[in-house]
Amino acid sequence: MTDASGADASGADASGAALVAELTEAGETLACAESLTAGLVAATVADTPGASNVLRGGVVAYATDLKTSLLGVPADLLERVGTVDAGVAAAMAEGVRERLEATWGVATTGVAGPGPAEGKPAGTVHVAVAGPSGTATRLLRLNGTRAQVRAGTVAAVLALALEETRATHRTAAPVAEPRGTVGLSTPGAPGTDH
Repeated sequence: MTDASGADASGADASGAALVAELTEAGETLACAESLTAGLVAATVADTPGASNVLRGGVVAYATDLKTSLLGVPADLLERVGTVDAGVAAAMAEGVRERLEATWGVATTGVAGPGPAEGKPAGTVHVAVAGPSGTATRLLRLNGTRAQVRAGTVAAVLALALEETRATHRTAAPVAEPRGTVGLSTPGAPGTDH
């Protein structure tokens, strides 16, 4: 759980810019499925120069039926758990990734406030990131105004996307010798530049 009260746009902007750079370098793409953020995630990514190289598009599925018809979220899941659920966020991210043919899909769903919805308090948010290695979700408990909850959600989903893409892009250092030593050499030994 994350408490992002007081989250500002600068964190989201920095994560958005870093995500664009990461995806550009990897030659990968991004698609956004948004409910409570209503396009703010895609707009934040698009604020970064070069975003057109990675941002495939987004789906704002504020209404429950659109989560099913546009993103493929199972109707029985929505009937069983409502829209504010980790499984729904995961299905949204996976659905937008598939439908927009992107390497990565991100999703947001939750209660922006000011009051509760579906029996969940304002600030209860689920974000998800779907990619080549699977789907990660995160539950957020955000404080503040409606605008602060939405801004905190954008910052959190972009940070999660950056974590997931970096983890996927990390590669182990090559082993230099059969013994498993990496990067160790003796100055003046054959094959070294010392």
